[in-house]
Amino acid sequence: MASRREIFSFSGPPPIPSFDWNNLYHRASLVSCLVQGVYTMERDRQQNRCGSDSKARPWWAFYRFTLYQQLRDALDGSIYGAVFQNDINYQNTPNSIVPPRYIIALRGTILSPQTMACDVQLNIRIAFENLYRGGRFVQAIQAMQYFVATYGNTAIWIAGHSLGAGLALLAGKIMAMYGCPVEAYIFNPPISLIPLEQLVESEDLKCAVRLARDILKAGIARVLDLNEGHESHLFMNLASWRPHLFVNQSDPICSEYIGYFNHRGDMNELQLGRIERLARYSIRRILFGGGESSSSYSSEEHLHFLPSAIVMVNTIISPDFQTDHGIHQWWNPMLGQFSYQIIA
Repeated sequence: MASRREIFSFSGPPPIPSFDWNNLYHRASLVSCLVQGVYTMERDRQQNRCGSDSKARPWWAFYRFTLYQQLRDALDGSIYGAVFQNDINYQNTPNSIVPPRYIIALRGTILSPQTMACDVQLNIRIAFENLYRGGRFVQAIQAMQYFVATYGNTAIWIAGHSLGAGLALLAGKIMAMYGCPVEAYIFNPPISLIPLEQLVESEDLKCAVRLARDILKAGIARVLDLNEGHESHLFMNLASWRPHLFVNQSDPICSEYIGYFNHRGDMNELQLGRIERLARYSIRRILFGGGESSSSYSSEEHLHFLPSAIVMVNTIISPDFQTDHGIHQWWNPMLGQFSYQIIA
């Protein structure tokens, strides 16, 4: 039986009388609903809901998108992503961002017997900074490369939630580094840092811990003779990319992005940006597995290392982790009154 969260008429966003591509909340509502559509497609598959029993289609049909392609895990056959096609409004309009022809949406973890093994394994890969080795990532970035080569980089957007946010962020970074940036909407992305935003109340202590961490990592990077490379064309390409990150200040999985970007600003003000740039390297990857992969998508940087981003922070106080980490929060019509942006 479908839960209320899977049924669009119960849990979907309110109607948008006139969709405005320039309105960030409109775009976030659209893209987060497509991600929910992927979750619901997989639930439909697991529960054998077909035809009129399927609950997934309204999540994209509401915005007049159609399902173009499913992305399936080669190991367990689960639907972890989809490509959606915008049939009515992909052309550019004056004084507007370019509406996409296609949006790739990637779901997060589903803790059911059919998907738990593969999903949990990928979450472990995120923790150890080797997500690029997984088949889902390779399939997702290859789909991006195809659409960029066929229609151009402005025609494709990518989005993901939780585990899917990690996949989308990594794929978007690689595309940006090689000169093909795509519009990205990243919801509740995991970060491989201790969640000081949740564990420490003192702002001074949080700053001190982050500074000590950066100095230690920068020192190791110097001992290992790592090239800072901030003038390289790859770094400059990445610096021009601004993904949209959506984080909840009460979600321990993603809240440290708030501290990370605030800390970066503090380091630049103190003229310690070079230390922060050296601290971008994943020393764990370099020491314990960075050289094992021949993947062309490998990078020694932390997944969360972003020279620039637009970070939307949800400050609404909620009663539980499921709400703080859920995708449904991002089409809440009240969100604009309880959020702020960090422009890095």
